[in-house]
Amino acid sequence: MNNNNDDWCEYSDLPSPLSYMNNNDEIIKQIVYNSVKCLECNEVIVSRHRHDYVTCECPNKAMADGGNEYGRYGAMDMDKIKTNYIYADDDFEIVRQHATRGSRGKDGKQPLTWVILADMDDDYLQAVLDYGGVDWHLELINKEIKYRKDEG
Repeated sequence: MNNNNDDWCEYSDLPSPLSYMNNNDEIIKQIVYNSVKCLECNEVIVSRHRHDYVTCECPNKAMADGGNEYGRYGAMDMDKIKTNYIYADDDFEIVRQHATRGSRGKDGKQPLTWVILADMDDDYLQAVLDYGGVDWHLELINKEIKYRKDEG
């Protein structure tokens, strides 16, 4: 969409999640980090979960949406944004610096924070495995544990 009305912005979608699945309904590409940098205000906005629609505050109105489920981005001027998608099968050195897990603390009553995989201590990693979650995320947790053992 290209519209001269300031109330409209252009946007684009990555292929739907079904485009990342093979004939056995297995996900081929799993998004672990979904962000857009607005080149007008230099803000990096991160969409962390499905339908997490986030925007920058400048007149360019850069936006990201979809979290780990799908990628959607936009802006008033698409030439003034840079997208950044990290996938689970990218270089693990990069993945571990971008993959996150939401936490509300041990008692579950703290404000939501997002903890980067590489910053989780060993007890946190084990607690995530004990608690459970989606398969692709648990695979990243196990990769991080193995990475730490191998890098020693």
